[in-house]
Amino acid sequence: MSSPSGAAHPPTAVQPSFADLGTPLRDVTFVVVDLETTGSRADDAGITEIGAVKVRGGEVLGEFQTLVDPGRPVPAFVARLTGITSAMVATAPQIDLVLPSFLEFARDTVLVAHNAPFDVGFLRAACAELGYPWPGFAVVDTLPLARRVVTRDEARNHKLSTLAGLFRATTSPEHRALADARATVDVLHGLLERLAPLGVTHLEDLATASDPVPPEVRRKATLADGLPEAPGVYLFRGPDDEVLYVGTSTNIRKRVRSYFTAAEKRKRMSEMVRIAGAVTPVVCATPLEAQIRELRLIAEHAPRYNRRSKHPERQSWVRLTDEAYPRLSVVADVRGDAPHIGPFTSRRTAQDAVAALHDALDLRQCTQRLPVVTTTPRSPCALAGLDRCSAPCTATDGPDETYARVAAAATSALTGDPAPVVRSLAARVARLAAQERYEEAGQVTGRLRAFVRAAARAQRLDPLSRCAELVAARATSSGGWELVVVRYGRLAATAVTGPGEDPLPVVDALQATAEVVEAPVPPAPACHPEEAALVLDWLEQPGVRLVHATDPWTCPVRSAVAHADLDDVAASVAQAVTGTEQGAEQHDAASMAAC
Repeated sequence: MSSPSGAAHPPTAVQPSFADLGTPLRDVTFVVVDLETTGSRADDAGITEIGAVKVRGGEVLGEFQTLVDPGRPVPAFVARLTGITSAMVATAPQIDLVLPSFLEFARDTVLVAHNAPFDVGFLRAACAELGYPWPGFAVVDTLPLARRVVTRDEARNHKLSTLAGLFRATTSPEHRALADARATVDVLHGLLERLAPLGVTHLEDLATASDPVPPEVRRKATLADGLPEAPGVYLFRGPDDEVLYVGTSTNIRKRVRSYFTAAEKRKRMSEMVRIAGAVTPVVCATPLEAQIRELRLIAEHAPRYNRRSKHPERQSWVRLTDEAYPRLSVVADVRGDAPHIGPFTSRRTAQDAVAALHDALDLRQCTQRLPVVTTTPRSPCALAGLDRCSAPCTATDGPDETYARVAAAATSALTGDPAPVVRSLAARVARLAAQERYEEAGQVTGRLRAFVRAAARAQRLDPLSRCAELVAARATSSGGWELVVVRYGRLAATAVTGPGEDPLPVVDALQATAEVVEAPVPPAPACHPEEAALVLDWLEQPGVRLVHATDPWTCPVRSAVAHADLDDVAASVAQAVTGTEQGAEQHDAASMAAC
């Protein structure tokens, strides 16, 4: 694939989260804040004092302190606790005058507080009451951090006064806002010193530092250092450089870092992280290229911790054999021009689809190859006695024309409109449900679903797998173009043009340098079927323009795609129950609408 052109993207105004910031703690500006209030609930109490200290890299950059008139009397027990009386705040500014100054002081910083939900809750309530939008500060709470690294052997509790003594804070907390904020600064620095050996070295690490992430996992976070913040694929490698896991993301560094935090809940991923010794990034031009590279790398390396797409060779197809009296066969690959549907992820699902067709059509189920006309008299099988087969094996006077019509109906259902099969099995489901034989009805529905979805996959893949080359483009948000070259369903080249750049010379270059792809046997594409499905999903998105195609890329109006989600089975059941012409017309209308 071609490498992407350098396309500038306009800045987007977003509120950064912990995972987005990715800033070393030494470069983070913190505002450590503490409030004194008239009560414990923001909805029925007011702020009496705000104290805050701005720090970065261990250095104090500024302080903020003011009393606040809460607009109500200060309760006696609060006055005894804090020393702030109603008389002290009577001449103080009210919160509507104080809040803008504090928000400006804390702008573009990370808020820190001990028991942060209390202090932040009052600040948010004040913003809401005054009509100010909450700035969306990233918030660090020193209380859960202390619970993570300070044991009961060291401190009897995790109150601010106790922690201040443990970390030898230069200021003793005394239930006054600025003093408590100064003490919290020293506690914060003490906690960060303890967290650093556990791998908590960046701001986003603090978001999950209070969760019980094993130290050996958190220390592995350094594997993400230096990874690009770009879309692409990442490979976790083991001690012997073997590939353990392959993933994809729009931001490689951000995604890889998440594996070393409490955000990762999967046990097998935690096990993989303990083994991993390195991460290899593969930057891709577009998310589509990243998804496809992920598929190819999984198929190539079969990583033990990936669960999907590792063995495309194990997928199955259902084939209508090419012989005088065709029959259905489950095969490992597509051969010849005979009708095929699939691929199926398991042989069992393929057999369910075969059973669905046998339920609806009188196809023979014997496995021997039959001559057009038998010279040796044969006895018909049990299925013939049940009127489930026309017994072409007994044909002595010429070809069995009845069976020829059955084979033609099977071909049509596999490659075109499966409506007769859907109606037949829907009617059977209705009968079983009327008899309260719900388990059998569920089995028939499962078979029908397996057949219809496989037929839809094959019918979508077939035109793409026959197209020697297809070039398509989609406009990017920056004003450029995302270009792809697809050959027989396989992504052969891709690139991104910048705003105002003429894309046609890039298209010519892509066509000249694209991967050479050998023609496959349709409907199987020249790639992993999941890759072709990803390409199809991209091509069918709104706004994609077809630039060039060597062969027609079409899909029949009446096809299995119209039934892929079985949305019209209810209409088919209604038709089967009523048997009216109106029901048939409604079914056809539903099929057309689904297309």
